[in-house]
Amino acid sequence: MATYTPAETEARSGFSIGTLRYYERVGLLYDIARDTSGRRVFTDRDLEWLEILRCLRDTGMPIAQMQRYADLTVNDGSVDERLEILRQHDDAVTEQMAQLRRWRRHLRDKIAYYEGVQEQAPPGPDAPSE
Repeated sequence: MATYTPAETEARSGFSIGTLRYYERVGLLYDIARDTSGRRVFTDRDLEWLEILRCLRDTGMPIAQMQRYADLTVNDGSVDERLEILRQHDDAVTEQMAQLRRWRRHLRDKIAYYEGVQEQAPPGPDAPSE
């Protein structure tokens, strides 16, 4: 099994070393091996888990909910509860996407408005005459 230093894990995962430490401290990363000097050693399994955490974090899942999900995967094994957490989060992501589409339409309407204003504005004093 391949192993990675914290710096290599940072490069591969995109998470800073500080975030990796924080995630370990709050229980999102667990059973991280240590070398003989006490430095963290990450595995491919850890990198796969970090990819899941990135997905959850980047789609707006709160840390407390991520912690609950992580706890279920390690301690309880409750597939039903994990599935429910993911379904609820998927619903929240769907709503976020709908809201973003509404905001984007609003932005595009504003852009079109200002482009229309710009086209109708009289030339300024420094504008070349035709």
